[in-house]
Amino acid sequence: MAINLTVNGRSSTVDAPGDTPLLWVIRDVLNLHGTKYGCGIGQCGACTVHLNGQPVRSCLTPLSKAASAHITTIEGLSPNGSHPLQIAWRDIDVPQCGYCQAGQIMSAAALLVEHPRPTDQEIDTAMNGNLCRCGTYLRIREAIHKAAAMHASNGSEKGGL
Repeated sequence: MAINLTVNGRSSTVDAPGDTPLLWVIRDVLNLHGTKYGCGIGQCGACTVHLNGQPVRSCLTPLSKAASAHITTIEGLSPNGSHPLQIAWRDIDVPQCGYCQAGQIMSAAALLVEHPRPTDQEIDTAMNGNLCRCGTYLRIREAIHKAAAMHASNGSEKGGL
């Protein structure tokens, strides 16, 4: 079944059943390997992408649901790594093993669109569904605060992240 997708601003047509998890289309058909397979049941958040700006677990999202949506993966967040979250992640040295970090960043990006200057509680609530086996949660929170401050110091408004 041919399904039209818009991933990271590019249109593609994929030939796959509508119930195929979006994750497998992203990784195996479109060859975007930044989005990771973690648990396959939507509990870890490693596969988080944006569907029309909202974070979703791509391992649970059927391809048919993504057909008319705008999908953003970690590769589409910033082509050159200049997104405030990517910069903050490097500056704070957030990753340890790094496996979960694409999903962490995608969840954080959605948070910052809704809450440009989030509190610790807002960060903890938004990031609650993203697991990090290495336990870098405090550095993740620090990096989110830093990205928010970087964004604010650039004079940007809500929705610009």
